[in-house]
Amino acid sequence: MKSMIIPTNTVEKAKIQIQELVSLFPKLDFALYKEKIEQAVTSKENISEENLSNVMILSALERISAEEPDWTYVAAKILLKQLYSKAAHCRDYEDNLQYGSFYELVQQLTGMGIYSEEILQEYSKEELEEVEKIIVPKRDSLFTYVGLLTLADRYLAKSHSGEIYELPQERFLVIALTLMMKEPKEKRLGLIIETYWAISNLYMTVATPTLANAGKSYGQLSSCFIDTVDDSLRGIYDSNTDIATLSKSGGGIGAYLGKLRSRGSDIKGFKGVSSGVIPWMKQLNNTAVSVDQLGQRQGAISVYLDIWHRDIYSFLAVKLNNGDERQRTHDLFTGVCLPDLFMEKVEARDDWYLFDPHSIRQTLGFSLEDYYDEERGKGNFRDKYKQCMEAANNGLLGEKGLLWEVVPAIDIFKEILKSQLETGTPYMFYRDTVNRANTNRHQGMIYCSNLCTEITQNMKATTVVEEKTEDGKIIVVKEPGDFVVCNLSSINLAKAVTENILERLIPIQVRMLDNVIELNNLPVLQAQITNQKYRSIGLGTFGWHHLLALKGIRWESEEAVEYTDTLYENIAFLTVRASHELAKEKGAYPLFQGSDWETGAYFDTRQYMSEKWMELRDGVKEKGVRNGYLMAVAPNSTTAIIAGTTASIDPIFKKEYSEEKKNYKIPVTAPDLSPETTWYYKSAYEIDQTWSIKQNEARQRHIDQSISFNFYVKNTIKAKDLLHLHLEAWKSNLKTTYYTRSTSLVEIEECESCSS
Repeated sequence: MKSMIIPTNTVEKAKIQIQELVSLFPKLDFALYKEKIEQAVTSKENISEENLSNVMILSALERISAEEPDWTYVAAKILLKQLYSKAAHCRDYEDNLQYGSFYELVQQLTGMGIYSEEILQEYSKEELEEVEKIIVPKRDSLFTYVGLLTLADRYLAKSHSGEIYELPQERFLVIALTLMMKEPKEKRLGLIIETYWAISNLYMTVATPTLANAGKSYGQLSSCFIDTVDDSLRGIYDSNTDIATLSKSGGGIGAYLGKLRSRGSDIKGFKGVSSGVIPWMKQLNNTAVSVDQLGQRQGAISVYLDIWHRDIYSFLAVKLNNGDERQRTHDLFTGVCLPDLFMEKVEARDDWYLFDPHSIRQTLGFSLEDYYDEERGKGNFRDKYKQCMEAANNGLLGEKGLLWEVVPAIDIFKEILKSQLETGTPYMFYRDTVNRANTNRHQGMIYCSNLCTEITQNMKATTVVEEKTEDGKIIVVKEPGDFVVCNLSSINLAKAVTENILERLIPIQVRMLDNVIELNNLPVLQAQITNQKYRSIGLGTFGWHHLLALKGIRWESEEAVEYTDTLYENIAFLTVRASHELAKEKGAYPLFQGSDWETGAYFDTRQYMSEKWMELRDGVKEKGVRNGYLMAVAPNSTTAIIAGTTASIDPIFKKEYSEEKKNYKIPVTAPDLSPETTWYYKSAYEIDQTWSIKQNEARQRHIDQSISFNFYVKNTIKAKDLLHLHLEAWKSNLKTTYYTRSTSLVEIEECESCSS
């Protein structure tokens, strides 16, 4: 597309644009800005409209500072005008200062194969022309420059050659149309209006796959998936295929490897021939690199292993930069599954036994990973672990033998700390705490978390039952396992709380998430089955530090901890109530009977005893909840950028920093930075992390799944101090911890799949 050329003998057009900006931003001083633009325009023989816009944007960006952060909105306004102009040109309508025909946009992009044909099949021309009226263009002014640029670059619909067709409010409307597509026609328009209201005001964000793919002819809507790899050659390769299939369509992957036999285990009775988990991790590493996500980025896969597994030492070294490269998997993310007993042994500086899971099954007849401690200090896991330990020490193991070794528990933890300070991983998964709080423990076991450590749902390996030929066809019969699916969405706390709209917002948000389950046609069938059985969603939050700053609450204070407790209890109540109301309308999830929701244990363990909670408990017992899992707090760094707020429940890195974009840097400030808020924006690396743990302990009580919770430490931290933080996290009933971010680390790549 060629831009119009502005004659060099005039700067009138530039002056007019600047004057418009002056009227929109009266608090900013435009004198130097105006002077620079006029110099840029007059110094060139010819300057295109697009180049003029770029000069104006860059001049605005270089003025962003803690003293004048609103220059980001000036740059956004110019970029927005640029997007309007490009869309008008591509779609061939005259007025490049406003939105064109929405119905014609849908027709065009459907004809080009960008949009799914479903929109035109489900909605009439009259309906699409009616919903066009709800678009509110002025909400485009809510974006910061980096937020609008991120939305435009990654999510707005473009032609196959990369030309912009879709504008921000149209993307939001397409999402609303898609998510409410299957609702009854008599109430559909009202629900579309409500959905558009929630998204377009930036009160919430949908998950990255939903933001990118809703209404389009490719991709799926869920964020990430978790598989349990069976200890068989067929199971390993089938899992790899399933993981590749889901990674291709934009999903982040978690894989539990704890059932796989260790190095030196036997295979079909042949002693010492197993090569352990590392070669299979190499296979997954190749999958992550070679199966990219729609050409946008390579796949993202995390792998988890139990701390008692005999391959744990080599597992903890796979991301280190030194050592044998044949034993390294730099493109995977690692997580360790930690029982209470191990943490107790670390604290007591006691010994820890490592076992081969296969030889336990062969020798003792059970799988150690299938147990957890039902109470702090006692339970089935430690009883079974003791059996393994006694069998090892007594030597009464028969001909098959039990592979084991004993090491100081603290030595293993040293390897964890070493890896975390060098690579940011492994993630920590406190399996006993997770399973004690599992609302669906009547149906299974949770072995690990996902790529971003916020999802905790029942898991089970898929196995092949039979393979046969029939009428010239090969028929493979499988017993489907629980292949976890994450359906995510997050509340923008800084806007939703300060504008007091949570009661209106959360019901439509839960409905949107529930509808993702109906709309998603997942290419891995056991994931589709699991999605329908549990109807799991993950409603989360972001903008926490932003909210604290607006409220004038210091991060390191009891006030912040108490506010966390109060706010998240309210969010939990509204979320459970919304799912309950949906259950009354559409039915409870299929596995509701016997769950903690049905028995009331969910309410008892969290000490929800107030009148409103007891009334809700009675209603849930009678009519159920629509979704087996409800809340999870994801990292959502990308969508927090779009919404112009702080990521997840994290503190900010700096009050002023730069976002890297291709060949230049974009200055960014903390949101709503002002003389009033600046005192509440303390850097993550300056914050005492024990206060973050206290906040998260209060928050975790109300979140039925988990939270992407990062540690921020300086590279000068002593090992004993980092160990203390982990012990405090475990004692405080945190279910998981995400990255350990050290000031010595290179930038850690964020998980975009879970961004919501």
